Amino acid sequence: MTSAPAPSVEDTVFLKLVRVVNLTARPFQQRVGREHQLTLNEWRTMALLGSRPGLTATQLADLTGLDKMAVSRALAGLQRAKRLHRHEDPTDQRRSRLYLSSAGKAVHAQVVVQARQREAELFAGVAADELQQLDATLDKLIASVRRETAGLGSG
Repeated sequence: MTSAPAPSVEDTVFLKLVRVVNLTARPFQQRVGREHQLTLNEWRTMALLGSRPGLTATQLADLTGLDKMAVSRALAGLQRAKRLHRHEDPTDQRRSRLYLSSAGKAVHAQVVVQARQREAELFAGVAADELQQLDATLDKLIASVRRETAGLGSG
């Protein structure tokens, strides 16, 4: 029995995931980012705070997969644009809870509509059952990566 040849590097699932992110990020910046003076990482942060107000910076890093410095820069940009409020955490005064300001909520409401339209465009050629399978597979992949990185941090 002969085994199938290993895929070329550009055909690996990992690089395909990176390619999809890059191919979708570029149009976001050209369309939405410029219009709203918003970086992609600011949007990622804003999207989560729009649906889950009161998160901490550490929680945002975990949920976005961004490193703490990238989250910190995104939060600083949102704060400079007066789109973010920080409130002291009543249970731990070393931490801040993060909330969108009125201006942040207004931008979020506009951009989320554009983001949903873009998502519909991107997935127009993919069947609903395939999207459900992709969603489930991505959830498994995220859980696997989290387990792996948690194991690295404990050693």
